[in-house]
Amino acid sequence: MTQQNGVTPIYILSGFLGSGKTTLLQKMISFLQEQHVKPAVIMNEIGEVNLDGMLVDAKVPMSEMLGGCICCTVREDLSTELSQLIENEQPDVIIIEATGVANPIDILDAVTELSLFMKLDIKPLITVVDTAYLNELYEAQSGKTYSLMMDQIRAATLLIMNKIDQIDDVRQAEMKQFLKRMNPHAHIIEAIKCEVDLTALLEGNFFASNGLDTSMVEQSNCACHNHCDHDHDHDHDHDHDHDHDHDHDHASHEHVTVYTHYFQKPVDSHAFEQLIKQLPREIYRAKGVLSFTDTSKRFLFQYAYRESDFMAITPQGEVADVAVFIGEHFDQQWISNELRKLEGLL
Repeated sequence: MTQQNGVTPIYILSGFLGSGKTTLLQKMISFLQEQHVKPAVIMNEIGEVNLDGMLVDAKVPMSEMLGGCICCTVREDLSTELSQLIENEQPDVIIIEATGVANPIDILDAVTELSLFMKLDIKPLITVVDTAYLNELYEAQSGKTYSLMMDQIRAATLLIMNKIDQIDDVRQAEMKQFLKRMNPHAHIIEAIKCEVDLTALLEGNFFASNGLDTSMVEQSNCACHNHCDHDHDHDHDHDHDHDHDHDHDHASHEHVTVYTHYFQKPVDSHAFEQLIKQLPREIYRAKGVLSFTDTSKRFLFQYAYRESDFMAITPQGEVADVAVFIGEHFDQQWISNELRKLEGLL
């Protein structure tokens, strides 16, 4: 679990948007700190702001890689980020949390390349599965989201079947059997809110061996092209009414749309919650930092699988009021108009 002979352990967390990766990351960080182990984090977001990073202890060294996924546009930056983290912070362990729309095979590939000239111990890849969402997609067994989720499942050495409380026992058993068929080599742990045995997870006790199956990396070296648009089409319609420069290129994932809204004014909390309840099914993830007119506190809100959560926070440094919506081909203008109505601008 900790650095030995100057070799830094690297854990990679994979899983689709809203699966619970950041929850697991928080638990891992807290556990490591209790063991007097110094963790560092690389957080990758396809959007322009890393709101999940606000949930990470401010004392934990963190590198943010925004505006793309590690497997394409920001991949070349990964070696720089890793080497700087190791040199400047000298962590005992590094955790990479990949964006939910990344193919983990490509991240493994990128990190494996780095291990050729950096002393890295690549730990078994962990994929957090949103069991309830998988259960829904399983009915159709088609679509790009389903395909990407399958890639994330097949790449894992450890599968965490998260959110099992959201489906009945029969469906749980079916989903577990399905995961075993998709990845017969992975160890499967059932969980609610990513409550797992962290000692076993971090020390490799779940596995027969701690080795990485590099054959997967070699076979799937170019899997990124199935999910990433390397022509840099501008799928991301951002709110251009504000003084934010969005002119630089962003990698967009073919079936994934990101809309970022910067608020000019606080909004009513009840009206905002009502809007979140009305979000179309095409939006499967949303998060943001908000100021409300009816309370002095600021809130981090998260939305996944049609469930929302609000947490009072005190952001570190200057943080704008912002909301990020991630989904497939949704009506961004509708969301923009609804949010501007809440602000009293329409």
